[in-house]
Amino acid sequence: MATTSSMFMYSLTIQPPTSVTQAILGQFAGTKEQQIVTASGSRLTIHRPDPTQGKITTLLAQDVFGIVRTLAAFRLAGSNKDYIIIGSDSGRITIVEYLPAQNRFSRLHLETFGKSGIRRVIPGQYLAVDPKGRACLIASVEKNKLVYVLNRNAQAELTISSPLEAHKPQTLVFALVGLDVGYENPVFACLEVDYTECDQDPTGQALEELEKSLVYYELDLGLNHVVRKWSDPVDRTATMLLQVPGGADGPSGVLVCGLDNITYRHSNQNPFRVAIPRRRGATENPERKRQIVAGVMHKMRAAFFFLLQSEDGDLFKVTLDMLEDDDGQVTGEVKKLKIKYFDTVPVASSLCILKSGFLFVASETGNHHFYQFEKLGDDDNETEFDSDAFPADPTEPYTPVFFHPRAAENVNLVESIDSMNPQLDCKVANLTDEDAPQIYSLCGTGARSTFRSLKHGLEVNDIVDSELPGDPSAVWTTKITREDQYDAYIVLSFTNGTLVLSIGETVEEVTDTGFLSSAPTLAVQQLGEDALIQVHPKGIRHIRADRRVNEWPAPQHRSIVAATTNERQVAVALSSGEIVYFEMDSDGSLAEYDEKREMSGGVTCLSLGEVPEGRVRSQFLAVGCDDSTVRILSLDPDSTLENKSVQALTSAPSALAIMAMADSTSGGSTLYLHIGLYSGVYLRTVLDEVTGELSDTRTRFLGPRAAKLFRVSVKGQPAVLALSSRPWLGYSDPQTKGFMLTPLDYTALAWGSNFSSEQCEEGMVGIENKNLRIFSIEKLGNNLLQQSIPLTYTPRKFIRHPEQPLFYTIESDNNTLSPSTRSQLLNAQPVVNGDGVVLPPEEFGYPRAQGHWASCIHIIDPITTKSVLQQIDLTDNEAATSIAAVSFASQDDETFLVVGTGKDMVVAPRSFSAGFIYVYRFLEDGKELEFIHKTKVEQPPQALLSFQGRLLAGIGTELRIYDLGLKQLLRKCQAAVVPNLIVGLQTQGSRIIVSDVQESVVFVVYKHQENKLIPFADDVIARWATCTTMVDYETVAGGDKFGNLWLLRCPQKASEEADEDGSGAHLIHERQYLQGAPNRLALMSHFFPQDIPTSIQKTQLVAGGRDVLVWTGFMGTLGVMVPFVSREDVDFFQTLEQHLRAEDAPLAGRDHLIYRSYYVPVKGAIDGDLCERFALLPNDKKQMIAGELDRSVREIERKISDMRTRVAY
Repeated sequence: MATTSSMFMYSLTIQPPTSVTQAILGQFAGTKEQQIVTASGSRLTIHRPDPTQGKITTLLAQDVFGIVRTLAAFRLAGSNKDYIIIGSDSGRITIVEYLPAQNRFSRLHLETFGKSGIRRVIPGQYLAVDPKGRACLIASVEKNKLVYVLNRNAQAELTISSPLEAHKPQTLVFALVGLDVGYENPVFACLEVDYTECDQDPTGQALEELEKSLVYYELDLGLNHVVRKWSDPVDRTATMLLQVPGGADGPSGVLVCGLDNITYRHSNQNPFRVAIPRRRGATENPERKRQIVAGVMHKMRAAFFFLLQSEDGDLFKVTLDMLEDDDGQVTGEVKKLKIKYFDTVPVASSLCILKSGFLFVASETGNHHFYQFEKLGDDDNETEFDSDAFPADPTEPYTPVFFHPRAAENVNLVESIDSMNPQLDCKVANLTDEDAPQIYSLCGTGARSTFRSLKHGLEVNDIVDSELPGDPSAVWTTKITREDQYDAYIVLSFTNGTLVLSIGETVEEVTDTGFLSSAPTLAVQQLGEDALIQVHPKGIRHIRADRRVNEWPAPQHRSIVAATTNERQVAVALSSGEIVYFEMDSDGSLAEYDEKREMSGGVTCLSLGEVPEGRVRSQFLAVGCDDSTVRILSLDPDSTLENKSVQALTSAPSALAIMAMADSTSGGSTLYLHIGLYSGVYLRTVLDEVTGELSDTRTRFLGPRAAKLFRVSVKGQPAVLALSSRPWLGYSDPQTKGFMLTPLDYTALAWGSNFSSEQCEEGMVGIENKNLRIFSIEKLGNNLLQQSIPLTYTPRKFIRHPEQPLFYTIESDNNTLSPSTRSQLLNAQPVVNGDGVVLPPEEFGYPRAQGHWASCIHIIDPITTKSVLQQIDLTDNEAATSIAAVSFASQDDETFLVVGTGKDMVVAPRSFSAGFIYVYRFLEDGKELEFIHKTKVEQPPQALLSFQGRLLAGIGTELRIYDLGLKQLLRKCQAAVVPNLIVGLQTQGSRIIVSDVQESVVFVVYKHQENKLIPFADDVIARWATCTTMVDYETVAGGDKFGNLWLLRCPQKASEEADEDGSGAHLIHERQYLQGAPNRLALMSHFFPQDIPTSIQKTQLVAGGRDVLVWTGFMGTLGVMVPFVSREDVDFFQTLEQHLRAEDAPLAGRDHLIYRSYYVPVKGAIDGDLCERFALLPNDKKQMIAGELDRSVREIERKISDMRTRVAY
């Protein structure tokens, strides 16, 4: 990559894509338990379904930096572990094993067979495995098929043969599956079309007579070659094959799924065919044929069945009946094929049936679902259709069959897994007046679409919320003896006393605990085996198990201002700045160390670490003073209270905590000192366990209030609860072990403590004003919280009200009946039994009809009511295409809502009968809309924008300016500025950035005195722009349909000329350059994130963070592009990226640099997702890269984590 670019961006993913393109099932960990492996774009994720709780947890997600096209699981005969085969765009076949001990994927084999990229004749599109794990076949869409024989060597390691070819030129493959033939030679079945004759026949006659064939390829293991064994014509609409169990389990063969029919085929059996049942209902078209889009076969003891899904989401159960001989024994011959309606679930890209009785539905759009089987649909009264009623010949006609859809009876939804696919638009805004903005986004299709509010934070599970008699200042929990599993007391400190509550079935006040109740408390600790300590301003109270109390009084005229304890040590600071240190003797009493240590200033906070395993004391005491320093004092018997190190801070420390936590750098655990400042800043530094030196400081701003820190435990790991204007949790990331600091979605707390009881093993207790709250944190994996509001149709675009926290969406669905047509059909004919039932569309979808549009406008309040406030349905087969809030200068700058619609639109080839622009007035602070008028235009407007007190509209190739009239909009100015179709508009000043559907962007200037729109700069590359935003007056950032992100800049000179005062005569008469505008835009930065960008904006994501470009992807991705400030950082990350490309080569064998340069060479962009994989490297590789970069490993990790935490989550 040329390092001459003057602008560099750092690309980071905040939320990886959530759409699942394929899911496979297997025992990848080598245990009895099944896992699910999913592919989403370039990410491979392994999930663990928990059958006891009915939940799915993610074990590991890895970006393979290549497009995962197909996955297959296989196991060698006699082994108990499944391997994963990946077919990707790398031109190589990859075999991967999951190692549960290290929680990582390990690549076993990488065999190259062709060019990289997704090409027609390079295998990788289809992948099939022999059920006994002896061979796999990888095929391309056309011509090429390769068979790899899989075996094991003497060391029991997996081996792979060189490929055997089964090529056939001029043949298109539609589907591929491995046949179950027991232990005979492996056979693979293919759906193929030979187009040789069509190519040579200009009349089109051969195309009419074209046949689709089912072909068997047999791998002869003895002779080690592949033969084409059997071929037979099948239904021309067939698109899908499913394997039928063979050997001892069944008859073998395949199910061929075509339009409106399913056929059982095998080389030595008669064909059997059944029709796919159609829905019956007043609003259903009885002629509409269904197709099977997903299916799964499940084997049980001595039986098997298929679940096949149509494009409506209906599941059908398909079974085979076998012939019996005279003794009633089952023979290997099929008697008939049977189908019946099972249930309706969302349309899936993959279905998986788990042995534990669950069904995983990887939805095409919207949330993925995890169902439990209630029953298998054997004893219900659904009509069963069998193959006796249908001719086996695919060309013969038959009577269609019907069923009534109904609510689910056989499966029960146990978990819905959040997925934002497809994500169609997004805005970042701070509507709740918190420190950080929220992300609002439109997701999903049809009736399952949603409006989602995303907020950075961890989900908190509230357990207890009870009111207290006064305002407590602090809270602790304590056990009574060291052996206790659960806490026994909650101790609350008030300004004038202390309250002790016992924890049991209920929480109630107790008075006979030995605690001093007449003074506030500074610290509580369970000491030694069975004693308790209470530190109060006037002394230390040591309560023995037999309720004897020893008091250590504070010296005269001095009180205790800060205290810290662990199970063997106590340290207190006096108001005079002295530190008194106690250690527990062998007999369980506290012994005071002879000398007091004087500090230079007043002490604000203290911290002792926990006593490490096998030691008698914590080595260090941290002391925070009001002269903005933290000192580390030694507690070694030889050098007690000697100064070990000091750290200067920007403000006085308000809290300290020494804790050992898991660490990605050392691979083990490291001692950290966490520091909270009065300014609301949090610091974490590494405390050297030998010398007491402090190093590697990382900072984070928590909020405007002083930070307080508390040691808690989450998921069995030590964590730190940091409280400022909102609560935060510092913990080790379950996967990378890197330190994460995430806000909690909870009210601001004043004090916190760990809490453990029978009902709540791992919780926290906190106080807020007069309330005592007990809560727990269940999930650490997901740090973006989602709230959904259901929408009616597929959302297209949305805008925010200029002042109020309200959003306006436009939604439209093609080939869907509008509400008025639906009600007409329901009222038209006399309703036959069951036909008039209206099913909930979010589960069953809307009734479909060719050429119809259903469309509406919604007002959404995501803050107070969290619901849709008003719905305006569009009539006359119109569908909304664009929306804008426009303030018209002619109406005293009142803001109106403007919506563009199209009538009778056909998507491809593009056609329509008219376009309209509707104008609505805001009423009730935007909570209601009042229709004013509509204006007919020649084409549906694809882009609208408020511009200098008027409306700017992109209608076809023309850019127009409208003003508001009494009966319609008045055209003021127009110019044809793009060659194809305007799809987006952005503006600053008199400059307008116009995006064309396939010709990138054009810079246009509006000359007021001449009333002219003049294009003055355009692009060299034909980019299919999907979204754009202005980064500054000269620069535009955008994304295109092929999944690229780019930044373009207008040359300085051209920009100044365009804005010169006076008429635009010099611009109009300037010479065109190559049939375009006179000037060309320069490409500043280009990156391929692999997801289609649907929105992009310049904004901040964290409090006090820099401006970044936030973009969202169609498959649910959220990403940021962070501009680099210094050249030095650019050089550092470029070198790091080069080392990682070599040391941590992508899993599926794609070259990382070529992958990020899929369409255009990557320029001015550094891949942050690759840099963040540094933390997962083995230690020796980290040390090697650190040596090359001349930095320490910690420094590199700090730089990588700072790039993320300063601007994003």
